[in-house]
Amino acid sequence: MMSFTGKVALVTGGGSGIGRAIALDFARRGAQVVIAGRNSQNGEETVRLIQQLPEAQPHQATFIPTDVSRAADVAVLIEQTVEIYGRLDCACNNAGLNHIPKLLTEASEEEWDMVQNVDLKGVWLCMKYEILHMLKQGSGSIVNTASLAGHIGIATLSTYVAAKHGVVGLTKTAALEYSKLGIRINAVSPGAVITPMVRDAIGEQAFLDFMLPLHPIGRVGTMEEIAHAVTWLSSDEASFVTGTILNVDGAATAG
Repeated sequence: MMSFTGKVALVTGGGSGIGRAIALDFARRGAQVVIAGRNSQNGEETVRLIQQLPEAQPHQATFIPTDVSRAADVAVLIEQTVEIYGRLDCACNNAGLNHIPKLLTEASEEEWDMVQNVDLKGVWLCMKYEILHMLKQGSGSIVNTASLAGHIGIATLSTYVAAKHGVVGLTKTAALEYSKLGIRINAVSPGAVITPMVRDAIGEQAFLDFMLPLHPIGRVGTMEEIAHAVTWLSSDEASFVTGTILNVDGAATAG
């Protein structure tokens, strides 16, 4: 099994859904984990779940309240992570918002700004401050959460599609800039996954009716399948992988 013993991993949006699954997967593999997010109750619950793992270490997980769309919050997040654990080896920039399906002309400017500020600007800010610290270490791995919507157009999801296309471009560009400096930067592009955020936004059945036809495999993914992809990209087993957008989408983007 891939080991992250002695390493520190940061997961934004780690309070629920895919982010929680990623945080738990890092912890099971030995990492000390920092969970960042806006919902303190959810974040502390992820910490509790990690501490209940059979292989849990004392103080293995910490929650730091963070709004990734605010530079000051992100700067403090990285500073506190290093203060608590001494380093930052792996980061998964996963925090994001779902977008209620609307035609482009029906979406408001406020909805556009909200999605771009978290899903795109938030990834940029997190990479900026993570990289600044990793440069001091001379090493590090970053995995951004993109989406199948970062590769194709999906009618009624214009704001989300725009943001996730941006994440793909940011990931490739950052990888080119920092690959010779010991920092690997990749992204995982999940297909449809049922998460609490999906259920709250549009409902499970409506989501399946909308997204399932896009997936030739005939099903949607699981949160754990995405988490395993993230931890592999973050691990030493992927040491020659950088600038890659790993599609975990049941062939949704293969055509």
